[in-house]
Amino acid sequence: MKKYVVYLGIISIAAILLAESCRKPEELTDDQYNEWLSGGSQTVFNTGSGAFGSQFAGMSARGNFNHEVGDAAFGSTFVSAPAPVHQGLGPVFNSVSCSSCHVSDGRGKPPGPGEQMVSMLFRVSIPGEDEHGGPMPAPGFGGQLQQRAIAGSTPEATIGITYTYQTYFFPDGQSYELRTPTYMLQTPYCPVPAGMMLSPRVAPPVFGLGLLEAIPEWALLAHQDVNDADHDGISGKANYVWNVLKNDKSIGRFGWKAGNPTLLQQSAGAYNQDMGITNFIFNKESCEGQTQYQNLDDEPEVSDSLLYAVAFYMQTLSVPGRRMADDAEVKRGKQIFTQAKCSSCHVPMYKTDVNVAFREVSNQTIFPYTDLLLHDMGAGLADNRPDNLADGNEWKTPPLWGIGLTQVVNGHNNFLHDGRARSFIEAIMWHGGEAAPSAQFVANLSTDDRNALLKFLGSL
Repeated sequence: MKKYVVYLGIISIAAILLAESCRKPEELTDDQYNEWLSGGSQTVFNTGSGAFGSQFAGMSARGNFNHEVGDAAFGSTFVSAPAPVHQGLGPVFNSVSCSSCHVSDGRGKPPGPGEQMVSMLFRVSIPGEDEHGGPMPAPGFGGQLQQRAIAGSTPEATIGITYTYQTYFFPDGQSYELRTPTYMLQTPYCPVPAGMMLSPRVAPPVFGLGLLEAIPEWALLAHQDVNDADHDGISGKANYVWNVLKNDKSIGRFGWKAGNPTLLQQSAGAYNQDMGITNFIFNKESCEGQTQYQNLDDEPEVSDSLLYAVAFYMQTLSVPGRRMADDAEVKRGKQIFTQAKCSSCHVPMYKTDVNVAFREVSNQTIFPYTDLLLHDMGAGLADNRPDNLADGNEWKTPPLWGIGLTQVVNGHNNFLHDGRARSFIEAIMWHGGEAAPSAQFVANLSTDDRNALLKFLGSL
C-alpha cells in the first residue's frame, strides 16, 4: 500500500492523510476531498526533486508493471541503426529520448547562452490546411523543425534566439522586466518555402495527464463561450483535431494549442517527430517526402506494447499536493486570483468521469487550474501560426498544479509556451488579449496583495 510522505507541518491535515493512506482511491468520500489533494486520491506529498515522478497509488500488480515498463521506455536513449537495442533514431531528430525533453517529468526551457536546444522545439507550416484541417506541412521541413541528424544526414536547420529587454513599473513603484524573444532560422539544408511559420514550444510537464484525459468533454465545453455571450471579455473554445485511430475529429487536450486528442497519439507523435521513431500510428519517417527520406518501409521502430506503456506511464503519474493551503496570505492570494478573473480560464476544480476500466482516475475531484480551452492571449504572445481551430493568437490554458515546484524539480522558473517568462510575475504581465484586464488588475494591486497572489501560485 502506498504511504504518503507529508511535509505539511499541519497536524490536522497530516492526520487525515495518514489515515487515508491505507485506503483505496474509490473508498474516499466527498467530504474527504479538499484542495490539499490536487490530484484527488492520486496526490503525492513530495516536495523534493522527484515531486513530478511518482506513480499512482492503488494500482494492480499489472498496472504497476506496465507503469515501470513505460518509465524505462520513457528514459530509453535511441541510437541510429544498426544497433542491438533502441535503434531507429532519425535520420533527423530533436532529442534522443522522452526524458531528455521532459526532465524529471517536468518543464522544459529555452537554451541559455552557449547551451544546446534540448527541451524546446519549433513547429513549422505554411498557409493553408492539410486534408484534416490541421496545419499544412512546409515543403522540405514537414510539420516540425529537426535541428539534429544522424551521421550521413543533415539537420534541417538551427534556430538562433536573441532577446530584447524592457523595464516596467507598477503604480507602487516596484519594477519588473520583460524579455521579448526573436527567432532566426539559420543554416537551412534546403530553400525555405515562402511564408513558412515558426512556432516555439518548450516541453510541458507530463504528470497528472491521465486525470486531465479523464475529465468529461461536457465539463470542458461548459466553460466554452466562443462568442462571449456573457460579455465578460473571456471566450474560450475547444480545439477539435484529427484522431488517427478513430479516423475522425475529437476534442484536443494536449499540447500548447490542444493539438492532440489523446495521450497515446501525443506519445506516438513525439516519438515520430522528436526522435524520428516510427510506430503503428505514425508509420512513416518524419522526413517523408524530403530529400533525406530513406524510403524504408520496414517494421515500426518502437513496438505497439512499448508505445502503449509510455502513454500509460504518463497517464499514471501522480500530482503534487498543495503546500501552505491554509496559510492566511495564501488564502488571500487565492481570493485575489479569483477577483482578477484568473480562475475564469485557470478553472480550479473538476470531477473526472466514471471509468470502471481505469478506476484510478475514476470519479476523482481534482484541482488542475485549467479549462483546456483556447484563448486569445494577445499580439505579444502570438506565434501567428494556426493549428486546427486555434488561430495565431490563441493558446490552450496550461494547468497550474505543481507550478510552485518547478524550481525545485527543474532548476528554473521559465514559463509560457516559449519559456520567455522567468518568474510568475513576468508570466502574468505577458498576458494580453482576453487576459489583459487580469494583468492590469494585478499591476494595480498593492505590493502586499501582489505578493499574496504570488505566494498562492507558489503553493499550487
